Amino acid sequence: MYIDKIESFAKQMQCEIKYRNEADGILVLENEQDGIHNLILGVAPPILIMEMYLFSFKEDNVHMFKALLQKNRDTLHGAFVLNEEGTKVLFRYTMQIEALDFNEFEGAINAVGLLLNEFAPNIIEYSKY
Repeated sequence: MYIDKIESFAKQMQCEIKYRNEADGILVLENEQDGIHNLILGVAPPILIMEMYLFSFKEDNVHMFKALLQKNRDTLHGAFVLNEEGTKVLFRYTMQIEALDFNEFEGAINAVGLLLNEFAPNIIEYSKY
């Protein structure tokens, strides 16, 4: 089962499993060392979806949206996205799950952590809007 494989990878990385729902294919991970809090993993064959809430905003802000889109251009994997209501900024990353190995999973988690650490001052500033 894919969820067991993903959970095994997460545990190898010393991620804490905060929540698991096998029926819905959901895991929620925590890895404070990498700055990852409540990273939602959705197992939806043929893909694995990684999604993490970053902040909410009250008003549209062209400067913020422009900066996030420019950062997306620099981001090798994943992207900043809005939720369906357009009120929250999330980070989302999708990967093929069938041939996913530990190295690829580890690289994805590390990439998310690096991006969040690198962009943290901006995220903090934008969360004030």
